[in-house]
Order: sequence, then structure tokens, then C-alpha cells
Amino acid sequence: MRWRLLPRSNFGQTVLLIGCLLLINQLVSYVSVAVYVIKPSTQQINQLLARQVELVFRDLQLDLDTLTPLDAIREKLTEDQHMDAFSVPEARAEGLNDATYYRILSDQMSEYLGGEAEVRIAGGEQYQIWIRPPQAPQIWLRVPLSGFDESKVNPLTIYLMVIGALSVLGGWWFARLQSRPLRRLQRAALQVSRGRFPKPLPLSGSAEVMEVTKAFNQMARSMAELEADRNLLLAGVSHDLRTPLTRIRLSTEMMSQQDDFLKEGIEADIDDMNAIIDQFIAFIRGHQDEEMQVMSVDELLQDVAQQEEVRGQQIELALADTPTIKLQPVAIKRVITNLVENGLRYGNGWLRLSSGVERGWVWFKVEDNGEGIPLDRLDELFQPFQQGDSARGGAGSGLGLAIVRRIVDAHGGEIHVANRPQGGLEAKIRLPLDSGE
Repeated sequence: MRWRLLPRSNFGQTVLLIGCLLLINQLVSYVSVAVYVIKPSTQQINQLLARQVELVFRDLQLDLDTLTPLDAIREKLTEDQHMDAFSVPEARAEGLNDATYYRILSDQMSEYLGGEAEVRIAGGEQYQIWIRPPQAPQIWLRVPLSGFDESKVNPLTIYLMVIGALSVLGGWWFARLQSRPLRRLQRAALQVSRGRFPKPLPLSGSAEVMEVTKAFNQMARSMAELEADRNLLLAGVSHDLRTPLTRIRLSTEMMSQQDDFLKEGIEADIDDMNAIIDQFIAFIRGHQDEEMQVMSVDELLQDVAQQEEVRGQQIELALADTPTIKLQPVAIKRVITNLVENGLRYGNGWLRLSSGVERGWVWFKVEDNGEGIPLDRLDELFQPFQQGDSARGGAGSGLGLAIVRRIVDAHGGEIHVANRPQGGLEAKIRLPLDSGE
């Protein structure tokens, strides 16, 4: 299976583009805030701490002759609650080893104090800065950062989260506005492909989408007018043909008994011509006006089988209790009837109707035991005015299977015809579980 890294839909591509731009924006924002906000702030804090350390040691110069540096510093810091002094063992006992060394801060502190210094920062309930000054390398100074609570959300984090959320919402809204007219256009095109002509679509979206929508509306209007003209022409032709056929039938009633054989032939021809006219009308008009109903295909298969049994035809049933779907009952029943009549006409007396479910489809199958169809003629079966096998005879107008395909396409289904390994032909119709939506 070939995996696609990039989405194919317009919505997915737009979201991906906005996501990439958002990621770049977040990185740039983070670097900008770090360089122009956080770095200057840390430099200022480090500089203030360095000045405080300088003041402590500058005031202690006179006391270093009588006290140790640590004692002198502690005496000086007795009144200062913001700084503590520890020896190395004491600092380790207070958590020095758990503090993190920061090279940048250490280099800055060394520059400010004029010698090698070290800066470490410890987290926890309260941040603490450990400083080893160059004036007394054996002493560690601890400065607690009051007012800085680690549990509080970093302002930078809040900023990035707000910017990210707004960008995602804005991108989603923009992508939806762009894809909505395309989805509407796709649904309308699907309806036209099934023989239904929706109302003109509203012109919305980008300029290119509006132009495509305008062209689609014009195409749908032209096709609807063509369909109406064709229906009107067919109605006129069927009316003009039925009138002389009716007169011919009346004339045959006045024929003498000596011409009964001729009379039966004429009446049979009239019935064939009426049937052909009915097929023309069914092919052109279809079943667009029929309402969708929720029912099982098995009910229609059983109805057709019972009708044929009344006529003396035995049909084998292998139904699988399929779920109900949305369909046009009269139209689907016409599909089954056409396939059954075709199987009875060209088969050798055996016919089977079966049904089932597979991966979101409901299917039913009509099988016969006739001579089958040459493989090179299978694709022509559903073309109007085409006979599947000239050797079977030229009965009918060649519209029966074309009507079947038109109805199945209108339901969003599929039809597959193949020769049975045991001999004969099988026609399998698949209808989606959401048929008719």
C-alpha cells in the first residue's frame, strides 16, 4: 500500500500549511522572547546580584583581620534576610549538589566581579541562586528569589499557548470557509450524476471557487433543460405512436375468424411495440420523483420471486437477512424484475436470487444457467440498444439493462456482471448502507 505523506483534500492541505506556519511562528516567537526579553532580564538580575556581592565584600575589608571571611560575612548578613553564607560542606548539606550549573550566568558573574565565579540555580518550592564569589572561593552565597513561584505558569508559556490556540482556531475557521463551497459543489455534482438537478448553488468562497460554481450552475441548468426537452419529445412520440397502435388493435377486432392466426400475430406485435415504448419512457424518465424509503432488499427479492412463482417459474432463494437501507422500492424492484426476466429468457429454467452484506455494502445477486456472455461483450451489456449476445435473439429494445444501470447509479451503487464457472451469467448489485443520502 502506498502511503501519502501530504493530505489530498483542500481542507487538509490548508490545515497543514497553517500548522507549519504556526510552528515557524512559535519558534520565531520563542527565540525573539528569549533574546530580547528573557536574556536582558537575566543579565539585569545577574548584575544586581553581582553589585550586592561587591558591596558585601567591600564593607568587610576592615573586619577580615579579626574574623574569618565566613564569620565576617555572616555577621554582616545578620540583618539581611535575602542572602546567606555557607562553607562548602554546609552548602552541600543545604542542597548545593541539587542545583544546576549555568555557564552563561557564571561567565557574566565572573565578568561583573572581576574573577572566576560560579552560579548555580536550585528549584523546588522556591528558586535559590548559589554564588561562589572570586573574593572567597571557599564560601557559597545563597540568594532566594522571593516572588518567583515555580508553580505559576510562565508568561512565555501563556503567550505561546494563546497565540497557538488563536492560530489554530483562525486556521480552522479559514479552512472551513474555503472547503464549505467545495463540499457543496461536490454534493451537487454527485446529485447531477445520479439524474437529479439541484437548485443553483450560492456563489461564495474565493474568486476561483465562485467561477467554478457559476460554471457548474450553468451546466446543471443546461442539462436540466435538455432533460426536459427530451422528456417532452418522448411524450409526444409515445402519444403519436400509441394512437395508431390503438387503431390497429381495433381493426384486428373486426377481422374474420379465418384470419385468427394473422390477428394473433398483429396483437403480439402491438404488445411488443407497447412494451418497447414503455421501456423508452422508463429509460428517459427514470424514478427521480419516487420517495426514498427505509426497507430491506430481501423484501423486494421475495416479492419478485412470489410473482414469478404465480406465473409458474421456480426461483431459488438464498437470502441473508440484510439490514434496511434507504432506497426507492419501485425502482429497485424494477432492477430485480429486469434481471430476473433477462435470466429467465436466456437461461435454461434455473434461477437463483441471493443477498448479503460486505464492508458497508448490501448486495443481491441474480444467477442463471444459460450460455453466458462472451468476455469481449460484457462491457457492452449496459449500453442502450445493445444486446448482450446476438446468438440469444434480438427480443426487446436493448434498454432493460441500461435502465438497471441508471437506477443503480442513482442510488450510488455498483453493478458487476460475470460468467459463472458452472455456466450461465450472474449479475451482482451492490448498494451502500447510506444509499440515497
